[in-house]
Amino acid sequence: MKRFLLLAIALVFVFSASAQTNDWAKFGRYAEANKSVTERPDAVFIGNSITEQWASQDPEFFTKNNFVGRGISGQTTAEMLVRFRQDVIDLNPRVVVIMAGTNDIARNNGYIAHENILGNIASMCELAKMNGIKVILCSVPPCAVFSWRKELKPAEPIRELNKMIRAYAEENKIFYLDYHSALTTDEGGLPEKWTFDGCHLNLECYRTINEPMVCEAIDKVLKVKKNHRHQPMK
Repeated sequence: MKRFLLLAIALVFVFSASAQTNDWAKFGRYAEANKSVTERPDAVFIGNSITEQWASQDPEFFTKNNFVGRGISGQTTAEMLVRFRQDVIDLNPRVVVIMAGTNDIARNNGYIAHENILGNIASMCELAKMNGIKVILCSVPPCAVFSWRKELKPAEPIRELNKMIRAYAEENKIFYLDYHSALTTDEGGLPEKWTFDGCHLNLECYRTINEPMVCEAIDKVLKVKKNHRHQPMK
């Protein structure tokens, strides 16, 4: 009996240590960076690699506008939701810009129904509103093929999810930022000039399409006149 008890305790410690090293939602990704945010951000951008690469490709856009990028490559809406308190609420931004859903449709963590993707997005919106943070809800950008999941055909599922996101935004009086319509081809993909792999955006796209649109959206939500600036491509 004593031997069994000791074995059980040992197993608890093993599983506990494993759980601590397996930071599945990547809470540690911005833990130190969050400590350095001393001024209230005008906006926090939460999302996946499209958001992460935006902040890494054009960091000046974020710093000069008092924006904070909190995208993590490969993340689904479930992973964003569980880190939403640490990476958004605790930073107390005036606005949160949510762009999520690509990796759910890509089944990065397995199949998930559109209703459940929307549920995760809605929960983030509700948490933000409960904490006095205004929300800008972005459409999922277009993509006709995932380079890492070529067997899937994401164009139509993305359109369907965006219809649901738009309806939710309209019903709840949330600003809907329609990047999909601004970027899509007739086939539901990205124009070659805006992408390097058919799914992710290049700097020219961020500066020409994303940044003017999001600056206008943030200014409208905050009810200020052209307070936030973007740098066009030369």
